[in-house]
Formats: sequence, C-alpha cells, structure tokens
Amino acid sequence: MHLQYRVLLLAIALVSTAQAYTPPRTADGKPDLQGIWANNTATPLERPAMLQGRALLTEQEVAALKERYAQIFAGDGDAAFGDAIFEAVLLDVQKYQPTTFDVPTGNYNAFWLVERDFDNRTSLITDPPDGRMPPVLPEASGRTMRAYPTQTAEGPEARGLSERCITFGVPDVLAGYNSYYQIVQSPGAVVLYSEKIHDARIVLLDGRPHAPAATSSWLGDSRGHWDGDTLVVETTNLRSSFLIASDALRLTERFTRVDPNTLHYAITVDDPHTWSRPWTFMIPLKRSDEHIYEYACHEGNVGLSGILSGARAEEAN
Repeated sequence: MHLQYRVLLLAIALVSTAQAYTPPRTADGKPDLQGIWANNTATPLERPAMLQGRALLTEQEVAALKERYAQIFAGDGDAAFGDAIFEAVLLDVQKYQPTTFDVPTGNYNAFWLVERDFDNRTSLITDPPDGRMPPVLPEASGRTMRAYPTQTAEGPEARGLSERCITFGVPDVLAGYNSYYQIVQSPGAVVLYSEKIHDARIVLLDGRPHAPAATSSWLGDSRGHWDGDTLVVETTNLRSSFLIASDALRLTERFTRVDPNTLHYAITVDDPHTWSRPWTFMIPLKRSDEHIYEYACHEGNVGLSGILSGARAEEAN
C-alpha cells in the first residue's frame, strides 16, 4: 500500500475514533480528563534513519519488536531510558550497553523499570510528515541542553537540572521512568501534576492574559481553553529546559480523551530562535490504576556530593 495512503488511513482512523467516543463529563459539563495517566510508550521522538519513509510498521513487525524487547531487557541487563529502548530493539542488539550516560559503570538492572508499550508508529513526531525535527537554525547550532549540559564537575550548577532535582522541564518526554501524571480539574483551572520531582502546573481557564514577558519560570505560564472536547493549553514565559530550545519557546498542548483508557497528548513546539518551523508530536497517555508516589529526589541521595568529591579527588592525583 502506498505510504501516503496508509498515513491518510491512520489519520482518518484517529479522527474517527476521537469523534466516535464521547468522554464522561465533570459537574460543570466539561470532558473529564481526571485521573492518573502513564507515558510508557517505546515509540521514539524522531523516526530512525533506517525507517525513513515509513510512518507505520506492520502488525508482524510490531510483534517481532515486542519479542526482541522481551529478550534484550529481561533479567539482569542494563536498564535503558528514552529512545534507547526502541533503538536497541530495532538494531536487535545481543546485549544492551549504555552509550550516552553511565557508560563506565552501566545502569541499574532493567527489571527495575516498567514494561514499555509498542505500537505501529515509527515516531512521536507527526509534523513534519518525515517524523523528524525541522532543521536547527544557525544561531542554535552550538547550543547545549540546559537540562543536560556538558557534564563537568566544577560545581553543582554544572550538572543537569534533573540530576539536581530541580525539574524535568516542560514538556517532559521521558517515557518509562516515573512517567506518571495526574490531572485534576475545577471549573476555573486544571492542574497537571508530574510524579517526577512533583512538578505541578496550574492552568488557568478564566481567560486572563499571560503574565508579563519579564516573568519566567521552569514551568512557564500556562493558560487554557476548551476546543470542543479538547483541552488546549498555551504556555509561554519558559526558562526552557526542553532539548536545545531558547527561552522564546511557546508550547501549545492539546489533551483529547479518545477512549476510556487513552488520552492523546499532542504538543506543538514553536521556537523562532531554534527551529526553522513549528513542529508537533503526540504521546498516547494510558490510564493507570497505579498511584502517584513521592519522588524523594534528595532523600538519602548522596550522588551529587559523590560526583563533586570524586572530581576533587581526581584533581588531587
């Protein structure tokens, strides 16, 4: 089947599913998005080069990926995070070894992590159609990620934001690692609560304007409205920690409940100082009966002091 035709059929199916399902309502008549939702998808943010031109996998290919996943990440092997899961399974590695962090020591064991969900999509990115981020502008080409800067040990400020237990940022795309979110609604506001570092965003729905541009924060300034059964959240004033985005980043998030157990979370990224055009990706959040637990990031955590004291010991040698 021609690729464009398959993509069209998928789009029609998604729209039909969303239109066919009528979500339950809150007391004020709005779609009820409340509950705990998990992002455990294995689909990578960007489409891998070896799958160029393929938006969808066949059911047989998905079944094969699941089988490889069970083999590679069963038992005492190193844990893998983010897109590394899909990459390892796609390449059918015999033994996973971390290549981006914890390379000398390895990660903790894979059995500590939740099982990941596979579907037939080859990228979370839905626009551009090639499943890849748009070109990076020249002014951003040498920029490092604020959340994960070049790792030195000159002082705590040289370490990443999540390592210092500050934030995982907005949007948080890391799947399979305490990636549970709770949504709480009231007539005038929605709270988006993350298990990781207990970040909570209050999205006001009363139509008030955004805060002055000079006022910024790690989670930004969020305002929301309803577009039919979709909650639309526009966030500005970010001290951006998302990839290499600048502080000019503007996010438009769309939350649509498409069936009793699935919430489509679509994010449009618009940063005129980083990418050549806006781009969009969609994470299918799954309803969970699990609880949100305290993310006691600093409780008994001697990792940061160990990193810094280890660096001082190396300098003394």
